[in-house]
Amino acid sequence: MPRDSTATKERLLREAERLFARRGLYRVTLREITDAADQRNVSAINYHFGSRDGLLQAVLTRHGDPTDLARGALRERVGAAAESRDLVAALVVPYTAHLDAPEGRDYLRIVAQLSGGFTDWRTPAPGTGPHLRAVLAELEDRRPDLPAAVRRERVVELIMLMTAATSQRARHVESGRPVELDHPVFVANLTDVLVGVLEAPLLGPLPTTVVPVRASTG
Repeated sequence: MPRDSTATKERLLREAERLFARRGLYRVTLREITDAADQRNVSAINYHFGSRDGLLQAVLTRHGDPTDLARGALRERVGAAAESRDLVAALVVPYTAHLDAPEGRDYLRIVAQLSGGFTDWRTPAPGTGPHLRAVLAELEDRRPDLPAAVRRERVVELIMLMTAATSQRARHVESGRPVELDHPVFVANLTDVLVGVLEAPLLGPLPTTVVPVRASTG
């Protein structure tokens, strides 16, 4: 009778999450992951996931898919008359819910390392679900008075700020240090900051002349 591989896959996934979050996605070796998961055979990852990238995709999918379903439910709840804050909250509330558990905090720290691909948010990918893409597209269309390129840039900046701020919060919680804002205030404040990113007026170019800073001689 074939052995049930579910427990082995779960151990590999959990140790990958933990090590990817703390050591960096491409600094951790497959050997380190298999050793941490008590697997003698280094090929266990290739057997269960196909490759390092397959393992990463499995990590993103197992956290990202339920998060996207929660986003869709929130988006549907606020309805057609949703304001920008409602739409941003549909992104932020399910995402920040990962702060409640160690594996969720690891996930947040992993996503923040993938910022180089955030400009491609329209392309389906593991952990980037249809509800995320739909809400971002809706937010991009919220300010027709702004140039299209500016609106596209602001959506990317929203993603980068949301993931960076939440990753930092995850590291802070993991350290055991007290946090200055409790969770509801953190979520509300982050939501409002992101709305500001999207809706701030475009005031025009800044001065381009650089004023040299003189070193103090005192």
